[in-house]
Amino acid sequence: MAEETKQETAAVTEVVVTEAEKKVEVEEKAVEVVEKAVEVVEEKVDEATAAAEEEKKMEEAEAEARADEAAVIEGSTASFKEESNLVSDLADPEQKALAQLKDLVAAALAAGEFDLPPPTPAADEAKAEEPAKTDAAAEKTEVAAESEPKAEAPAPEEPKTDAPAQEEPKAEAPAVAAAAAEEPKADAPAEEAKPAEPEPEEKTVVVTEEEGTKAVLPADSAEPVVPASAETAVPAAAEPAAPAAAEHKPEELIWGVPLAGGDERTDTVLLKFLRAREFKVKEAMSMLKAAVLWRKSFGIDALLGADLGVPELESVVFYRGADREGHPVCYNVYSEFQDKGLYEKAFGDDEKRDRFLRWRIQLLERGIREQLNFSSSGVCSMVQVTDLKNSPPMLGKHRAVTRQALSLLQDNYPEFIAKKVFINVPWWYLAANKMMSPFLTQRTKSKFTVCSPAKTAETLFRYIAPEQVPVQFGGLFKEDDTEFSTSDAVTELTVKPFSKETIEIPATENSTVVWELRVLGWEVSYGVEFTPDAEGGYTVIVQKTRKVPANEEPIMKGSFKAGEPGKVVLTVNNPTSKKKKLLCRFKVKSSTEST
Repeated sequence: MAEETKQETAAVTEVVVTEAEKKVEVEEKAVEVVEKAVEVVEEKVDEATAAAEEEKKMEEAEAEARADEAAVIEGSTASFKEESNLVSDLADPEQKALAQLKDLVAAALAAGEFDLPPPTPAADEAKAEEPAKTDAAAEKTEVAAESEPKAEAPAPEEPKTDAPAQEEPKAEAPAVAAAAAEEPKADAPAEEAKPAEPEPEEKTVVVTEEEGTKAVLPADSAEPVVPASAETAVPAAAEPAAPAAAEHKPEELIWGVPLAGGDERTDTVLLKFLRAREFKVKEAMSMLKAAVLWRKSFGIDALLGADLGVPELESVVFYRGADREGHPVCYNVYSEFQDKGLYEKAFGDDEKRDRFLRWRIQLLERGIREQLNFSSSGVCSMVQVTDLKNSPPMLGKHRAVTRQALSLLQDNYPEFIAKKVFINVPWWYLAANKMMSPFLTQRTKSKFTVCSPAKTAETLFRYIAPEQVPVQFGGLFKEDDTEFSTSDAVTELTVKPFSKETIEIPATENSTVVWELRVLGWEVSYGVEFTPDAEGGYTVIVQKTRKVPANEEPIMKGSFKAGEPGKVVLTVNNPTSKKKKLLCRFKVKSSTEST
């Protein structure tokens, strides 16, 4: 019995030990599972933390970009204020610099420094003279052949055969004479030839009387008095010719403004070059001289009236309206080059690229001549709006000519930009602008404004009234608009989030009310009704309230003929959390005007 009891006890002990070991193993496995779970959780936490940090960095970057954009816009909310062009308003150092530049210009004009150097022996002139030379040589040989039998003729006839030979060099001289302006020395052969004609005549009284001298010489006098008087008479008549030619030299002009003289516009032009070179007189003079010579070599005067045959480009760069200070506005819409056919027509080969460059310069020159005023109180600069939406990539066929055009504009058209507005700017341009900003002068930065697509219309309206801004950029200007023009002012309103705005238009009896309305981005509700002034009158629903989606027509137009006095009420309800810009203008026509 005792042994059985021992065996049972041992078995129980083994079972207990086994169960304990199993519990330990289970606990160890549980610990491992927990550790693994903890590791997984930690990894997820790390990933979540990293994602949160990355998201935070992205938000900070976006916020920084928005701040940069806001800084660019807010830093230049006022249009560039042009300095006065009145000499009396200039500071003393500036007046002194202007006077010095005027003296340099006058001296340069007198010295002919604004004239292009004479052309080197022109191949085309030589080619043009070759047929004449061959004809002259043929005639000479014929004359020589005919004169051979007359070799035994008396000696006095020899000068007659030699006379044509002396005139031959004169056929080759016109090219040189034209370049040298025919100084008095060029007339010497003619002067020497004249005495040969009166040789057989002995009377010299006629000649002396013609020259205004009363002296009577003996008839048998053979002294060459007459030739001397004639030789002196011809130069006497020829000497005033050189001053006369100098007096008739055309006036040196740039943009239709004389470079020297008492014209007040001259001061405006010279001040442009001085300001471009920070009133450093010698540098301004070098710039002016280079610009004038470039204009002559480029053929600006002939280019003004040239037909370059590219009407398709009129949608790429064009003038439209003026800003709030009267500066003409030039729009550059490079998204038009999304049309591959137009792109190839403009930049397809070297000849087309050269034509594009000449067209761009021609457009600028015409704008300057037709829209700017160089008087001391006039507007002598313009605003440029450059749309970068869907613009072609930086690398392309247009790159070289674009850089060339930019260089020419910078070197030859100083201080013609009052404001430069870049709209629909992609994010990368904002970053590039931030990097370039430290290298720009404060004067240049004050003229630049950069804005993203969301801020395009708002930014343009800071400088240009909505009635002057084309529809494609958020304004109300339309070509061939028969109802409204730029003289019809636009009312600008802001519709706050979750609120509505009403516009009341008073109407007289038997009148017609015409209006147009635009909400940028729409996503609002819009309705129109007419409320009569008479008590108990019935309200007329002109336009049932409806939601206008973002892709709706940009401008809503409407009209209502009122049979009694009252008011037309336009209602715009904004159910979104974003404020909306509302543009509206209207007219009230009498019955006679509406018919």
